[in-house]
Amino acid sequence: MKKNSRFLSLILCVVLVAAMALTTVGCGKKENATTDGTFVSGATLGDGATTFTLEVVDQEANTVTATVKTDEETVGAALLELGVIAGEDSEYGLYVKTVNGITLDYDTDGKYWAFYIDGEYAMTGVDSTDVVDGSTYKFAAE
Repeated sequence: MKKNSRFLSLILCVVLVAAMALTTVGCGKKENATTDGTFVSGATLGDGATTFTLEVVDQEANTVTATVKTDEETVGAALLELGVIAGEDSEYGLYVKTVNGITLDYDTDGKYWAFYIDGEYAMTGVDSTDVVDGSTYKFAAE
């Protein structure tokens, strides 16, 4: 009887360890989520019903792409909430100076973050551009 009891105890321990491992994986942070304003290519950022693609092209033409899920109404609000962009308010709206941890300032270095919607140069600012499910929004260092 002692042998069966030890065997059952061993099985129970294995099952409990496996359950704890699965629970820990399920309770972790969302994969690739940003907490410092940066992300790597292939990341999924945020939670929400609307999904769009975000591309960032830096000064060396390196591109990183993320999937953004949000319930925010504008692209600017979604990316500000995630900490992916930062900038200053101006008379024309948000002047984006930092994207994915990279700061550009036209007055300082002659470079700025150009904003594109589905491959076209945006005619609206990021903070006045409505989120459209399935769209691609891009910031490119220019």
